[in-house]
Amino acid sequence: MSHHDNKEIQVKEKQEVRAPEQTQPGLVFTPAVDIFETDQEITVLADLPGVKSKGLNIDLRDNVLTIMGVIEPYENAAEQDVLIEYEIGKYFRQFTLSNLIDQAKIDATLKNGVLHLTLPKAEAAKPRKIEIKAA
Repeated sequence: MSHHDNKEIQVKEKQEVRAPEQTQPGLVFTPAVDIFETDQEITVLADLPGVKSKGLNIDLRDNVLTIMGVIEPYENAAEQDVLIEYEIGKYFRQFTLSNLIDQAKIDATLKNGVLHLTLPKAEAAKPRKIEIKAA
């Protein structure tokens, strides 16, 4: 397998969370994510198709970042279902953050069903160049 073959885009179906611990009925899905890192920050892209900003909750508690999103049904009361392939339910994903993340500066945007989280690194975690003094 060449290096190019490893980079092909693989389409994944929605995956239901295994044995979700919840108090409400309905399906719970794990959103697919991509995570990128630079010297300055970590970026998380989460795929949340069908979730609108009012149905999205991002919670940070005890160093655990929790993403919860609700997909609202598209049909209205006057419509009759003919074929339904797009499953509705909730998205749920958690990440444990280290003290290397400046939690007070986390930024989130939702656009076209993709959540973009920016997790800036704390100053102590950023690389720096050490100046050498002549003796």
